[in-house]
Amino acid sequence: MNASALAEARLWLGTPYRHQASVRGAGCDCLGLVRGVWRALYGVEPEAPPPYRPDWAEAGRGEPLLEAAARWFPPRPLSGLQPGDVLLFRMQARAPARHCGLLSALPDARDPHGRMIHAYWGRAVVESWLGAWWSRRLVAAFAWPASQPPGAP
Repeated sequence: MNASALAEARLWLGTPYRHQASVRGAGCDCLGLVRGVWRALYGVEPEAPPPYRPDWAEAGRGEPLLEAAARWFPPRPLSGLQPGDVLLFRMQARAPARHCGLLSALPDARDPHGRMIHAYWGRAVVESWLGAWWSRRLVAAFAWPASQPPGAP
């Protein structure tokens, strides 16, 4: 399913950044990209995201993004990443995960950093390097389910 997810994510390239949106070609944020890929693969989303600020600086505690991902996606060890995996990032040390994207290419001799597709604040859905800055912030990865998970609508 990862290959299908990655193919769908590539269709979102150039979609303008729009906070809390999830419409290919019209606008999305990082979570909206993952939500849109989910809908393309499985239909209805398994749960609605809670409201969140553009900077994800909610006052609440916990790991809402990480916890939601763990409910619906199989975990992937960071040592075994595969193209198409959903990646979660902490933007600050000891802060909850607040950014996500899809791994689009593993590092190789030609591109030692690998690449990811994500919605870039203030710009659009882009494919960019998964360099040292991002790699230091990567905290979790998830594969796409082989089929719609039990309990999803």
